[in-house]
Amino acid sequence: MDDADYTSEQLMDDTPEPLGNDADFPPRSPVPLHLSHYDQAGEAHMVDVGDKLATRREAVASAFVELSDAVLKALPQNPKGNPLEVARFAGIQAAKQTSSLIPMCHQIALNFVDIQTKIVEGGVAIEATAATVAGTGVEMEAMVAASIAALTIYDMTKALDKGIRIREVVLMRKTGGKSGDYRRGSL
Repeated sequence: MDDADYTSEQLMDDTPEPLGNDADFPPRSPVPLHLSHYDQAGEAHMVDVGDKLATRREAVASAFVELSDAVLKALPQNPKGNPLEVARFAGIQAAKQTSSLIPMCHQIALNFVDIQTKIVEGGVAIEATAATVAGTGVEMEAMVAASIAALTIYDMTKALDKGIRIREVVLMRKTGGKSGDYRRGSL
C-alpha cells in the first residue's frame, strides 16, 4: 500500500502499521500544527511566502570532517587537486541548487554564499554562509552548502581512508525573518 491508499486519519494514527520488516516508516504520529510545511490534514505542502516582506536574511551553518593524521598530512599532495578548494566550490554550487534537492524549499536568489574551510586538530572545520533579500530564509542553503562541502572532502580523500566521518552539520546562526534571530547555544 502507498500513502494514497490511506485516509488522513489513518496517516495520523499513532499506532504503527507493521511493514515487511516491522519498521515504522514513515512514522504515523500526529503532525504538530505549528510546522508550516503541513496543512490541517497532515499533508506536506510548500509554504506560500508571497505575502512575506522581503528582508535581508543570512544564515551560517557548519560541518566537521573527521580525518586521521595521515589523511591530514596527505591533503597538500592530493592528485585530484586541493580538496579544500574543490569543497569550497562544491558548497557554493550546492547552495544555489538547494531547491532542487529539498522538495519544499523555495528557489531564491542568493546575494552571497561563502564557504570557509580550516584544518584543525582531528579534521577540517567548515563554515558556510548564505545571504539573500527575500521573503524566506536561507538556513537550508547554508546547511546544504556545509553538507556538500563536507561530502566533497570525503570524496577527494576516501582513497586514503574509508573511516572518514562527517559530523555536526548544524545551523550556527541566522538573522532576519518573522522568527527573528537565532544563535546556537543561546536561549
